[in-house]
Amino acid sequence: MAKKEVILGVTGSIAAYRACDIVNSLKKAGLNVTVIMTKEAKEFISPLTFQTLSHNRVYSDMFEAPAEWDPIHTSLADKADLIIIAPACANIIGKLANGICDDLLTCVAAASSAKVLIAPAMNEKMYANPAIQENIMKLKGRGVRMVGPVKGPLACGHEGIGHIAALDTIVSEVKRSLKG
Repeated sequence: MAKKEVILGVTGSIAAYRACDIVNSLKKAGLNVTVIMTKEAKEFISPLTFQTLSHNRVYSDMFEAPAEWDPIHTSLADKADLIIIAPACANIIGKLANGICDDLLTCVAAASSAKVLIAPAMNEKMYANPAIQENIMKLKGRGVRMVGPVKGPLACGHEGIGHIAALDTIVSEVKRSLKG
C-alpha cells in the first residue's frame, strides 16, 4: 500500500510553531507530509524549517514558475489523502467557508476531494465572533472536521477558548480521518 499523503496548511497564527511538532509526529507515524504555508505564516516561521522536518519542498506561492509544467494547485490537490490546516486562523476559515481561492492553500483545498481537518487557533473573542462561528458551521455542514480549539494560554496574555488543540489530539484525528 502506498504511503499516505498529508497536506499540512500552516496559516498566520503565533501557533504556527506548533506545526513543526505536527510534521514530526506525522512523519513518525509513517505519513508523507507536504507543507503549504500562507504568506502570513512565513511571518512567524521559516519555510526552511518545514522543509528540513518534512524532507519535502514547502509550497507557498501559487505563481512561482515550476521546474516543469505542473499546475501546482491541482497536482497537490490530487495527491492529497488528507488536508489538515493547523493552525487555522480566522482568515483561512472565512476564505474556505465562502469559497475564496486567493492563495495556494485555499486553491488546493477547493480543488481537492480529500478530507479536510481544521485545527483553529485564535483569540477567544475572535473565535466567539458570530461571523467566525457561522463560517465554522458552514464548513462542518460540508463535512470539514474540526479539532479544537481548547481553553489555554493565548498570545494576548489571556487564557480562553482559542488555543490550538493538543498535539496528540490533532495527530489522533489525522489518523482517524485517514482510516475512515
